[in-house]
Amino acid sequence: MSPTLVILLVAVLVAASCALVGSFLVLRKMALLGDAISHAVLPGIVIAFLISGSRSPVPMLIGAGALGVLTVLLVELAHRTRLLKADASIGVVFPALFALGVLLVSRLAGQVDLDLDCVLYGEIAYAPWDVLQLGDVNLGPKALWTNGATLLLNLALVIFLFKELKLSTFDSALSAALGFSPVVLHYALMTAVSITVVGAFESVGAILVVAMLIVPPATAYLLTDRLEMMLALATGFGALSAILGYAGARWLDASIAGAMATAAGLLFGLVFIVSPQHGLLAKRLRRRRVLESVAGRMVLLHLGRDSESTSLDLLGQRFSWRPRRLGRLVDDLEHRGWVSRDGAKVQLTAAGEQEIERSGHLPLRHGV
Repeated sequence: MSPTLVILLVAVLVAASCALVGSFLVLRKMALLGDAISHAVLPGIVIAFLISGSRSPVPMLIGAGALGVLTVLLVELAHRTRLLKADASIGVVFPALFALGVLLVSRLAGQVDLDLDCVLYGEIAYAPWDVLQLGDVNLGPKALWTNGATLLLNLALVIFLFKELKLSTFDSALSAALGFSPVVLHYALMTAVSITVVGAFESVGAILVVAMLIVPPATAYLLTDRLEMMLALATGFGALSAILGYAGARWLDASIAGAMATAAGLLFGLVFIVSPQHGLLAKRLRRRRVLESVAGRMVLLHLGRDSESTSLDLLGQRFSWRPRRLGRLVDDLEHRGWVSRDGAKVQLTAAGEQEIERSGHLPLRHGV
């Protein structure tokens, strides 16, 4: 395969595996945990090196995975004391573990070839040349095997425990009442997150792992209220971010991982603005419609309290509205048949009186 194809395949595999578990992190309001794990695994990598005496992938993954699970356990223990909230627990635990790893690396830096940047930040551009050897057989890029296995693991977790994960995510009490242990499901999910982060960040970099873990699921969350659709959309947005980011990196001659993370952020920003249900524009339009509806009701109530017709000038003075807005409101009310207009005079119709009574507001007319 060409290097370009390998890079894109690795990025898509990472995006898909991160999207599957990241969607549940977003729904459980634990988005920062992926960032915490990606930094807290450093002491596990160093300890694995001290025990094994080598930088082979297997001991490194085992050590990093163990520290990832330990990070989750420590965060949970801190949160269960009820002295710290979930975000504060994450903020306390992972800097401590990360600092421990930095101390270990700095202590060993004079004796061994163990560089902090190499340990923490991979480079996806090198993935085509970091191959997996089985004896004399070249099995191809190691990142494809690692992230492909991670994707299969996460896919199996979501498929076989979909109902349980869905129930425990949205209603943990009901999940426990039905016999599904929310604690076991939580740690199963967190273990999958740890494996995903550890398996991906060596080849693609911590920044891209964190971005793919959170940004595509957050983008999908703005477009749907169905979990199945959210998982599919998150995977699609992650893959699209990888493709657009690689094209942008080639065009700008910039970091591939950084460009992919930027593409994911740009897609999120676009959806954040134009999402038909949860987007910024949609919310503003709904808010405007509500305000216009309330303003129209205020005009109806005001007309209901007058026995005679009212001029537009008096209405404008009464509510301190601009003529353009007042004219638009009156036009809408007239279109609905609730008011009639004769030149600059506006009067409530019989249908308008019925609308006021229907909504629970009796018109104060004829001295009532």
